[in-house]
Amino acid sequence: MSKLVTIDLLKGFLEAFNRHDLDSIMDYFAEDCIFYMPRGSTPRGDCYIGKDKVRSGLAKRFEGIPDVQYGEDQHWVCGDFGVSEWTLTGTMLSGKKIEVRGVDLLEFAQGKIIRKDSFWKILE
Repeated sequence: MSKLVTIDLLKGFLEAFNRHDLDSIMDYFAEDCIFYMPRGSTPRGDCYIGKDKVRSGLAKRFEGIPDVQYGEDQHWVCGDFGVSEWTLTGTMLSGKKIEVRGVDLLEFAQGKIIRKDSFWKILE
C-alpha cells in the first residue's frame, strides 16, 4: 500500500467495506488504530482501540446490518487526512431498512489509518 493518502486509497477502503472483506479492511489500519463508531453509549460513539478490537467492532456492524452497502460516495484528501462521504443502505436484523448519509474522517500515518471517526445523519 502506498505511503501517500490518495482518492484511490479511500475508494479502495470503501470498496473493501462493500465486499465485507474484513481482512482487506484491516490491511488499511495501523496496529495502534482507533475507531469511533457513529453509535454508542457516549456522545462520541463506541470506541475501539487496536486492530483486534477494531476488527471485532466492524464484524458486529456486518452482523447487525448483513447487507450493508456504501454508495453515492465522494472523497477528499488533505495531507494525512481523508474524508469519505457516502450513503449507507441495508437491512437491520430486525428487518428494518436503513438509509443514512454519513461521513468518515480518516487520519493516516505512513499510509495506514490511525483514526477513523464515523458520523451518520440522525433520522427522525
